[in-house]
Amino acid sequence: MGSPHPVGIIGLGVISKQYLETLLGADAVRIAAVADLDPARAVAAAEAIPGCRALSPADLLADPDIRTVLNLTVPGAHAEVALAAIAHGKDVYGEKPLAATLDDARRMTDAAAAAGTRLGGAPDTVLGTGVQTARAAIDGGMIGRPVSAAATWISAGHESWHPQPDFYYLEGGGPLLDMGPYYVTSLVQLLGAVTSVSGAASRSRETRVIASGPRAGESIAVEVDTHLTGILHHDSGALSTVTMSFDGIASTTAPIEVHGVDGSLIVPDPNHFAGDVRMHPRGGQWQTLEPSAGYVDAGRGVGLIDFVAGDGRAGGDMALHVLEIMTLLQASAASGTRETLTTTVQRPDLVPLTAASTWRNP
Repeated sequence: MGSPHPVGIIGLGVISKQYLETLLGADAVRIAAVADLDPARAVAAAEAIPGCRALSPADLLADPDIRTVLNLTVPGAHAEVALAAIAHGKDVYGEKPLAATLDDARRMTDAAAAAGTRLGGAPDTVLGTGVQTARAAIDGGMIGRPVSAAATWISAGHESWHPQPDFYYLEGGGPLLDMGPYYVTSLVQLLGAVTSVSGAASRSRETRVIASGPRAGESIAVEVDTHLTGILHHDSGALSTVTMSFDGIASTTAPIEVHGVDGSLIVPDPNHFAGDVRMHPRGGQWQTLEPSAGYVDAGRGVGLIDFVAGDGRAGGDMALHVLEIMTLLQASAASGTRETLTTTVQRPDLVPLTAASTWRNP
């Protein structure tokens, strides 16, 4: 199988723990170095990883041993880190969204193309059995021609649980850019690329109060809209709606519903890899489909494993298209006009039903 692919991680916040749980058990990759703005955090992480070094971000980016940089920094730093890594000739796989702004994302994709390096990004949850089984059902004609879909995510805001939630309320944050990538990427996986969008947005308040951790009780500024709803026009002819909100409390609405001329599907929460896919055929009753596609028992980081293998199902073209969808939804909400996309993407290959043992160490 060859030597494990050497990866360097920049950014060791909350999400890094989930990545490490997956990557430390994988044959295909080796965590060669880690870096963080807090050197002590990097040292502590490296000590728990066999053969790993704690470096400064600059030293990690320049290190000749590292082939791919896993960029787990906050959204506002995604472009800076990615562009520096590309300048050093490295591939980059990043957390969602691809960048805080569409202009930054275009700079990243242009730089990678010019340098001959590869760019990829989260979410990789869409490669699990939940979304992939639903896509297999659609592609197999089980609901007939898809005509519409709805994606909904409602919460009271991440300050209720996150000890450092500031970036969720700055440019590059908000419910759409934070949670939207899971849902919008799923809609593109299921129904194809989007050609135009219409959106509307609101903001319930100008400050939020942190509820947990050492800063509990501290107020933080809100600089982005915290509720957005929109319509996506897919090039397949299907229409989908999205609602993403930090201004609700709870919802019983299915995470994603897809409706075709011969049946309907309920798709499980795309923030997770698995879950029941339910189908209601014409003239029948709701039934749960057996998993038929996707990575089984997957965790965050499986997209990076797919990426370094060259399969490209979590590629930069998808991340760029999804980011343009979201930024144009925001632009439409501000202007009151329908916005036309300039990017498109081919749906990546369906993930065959793949057991975790194929990427995990025994």
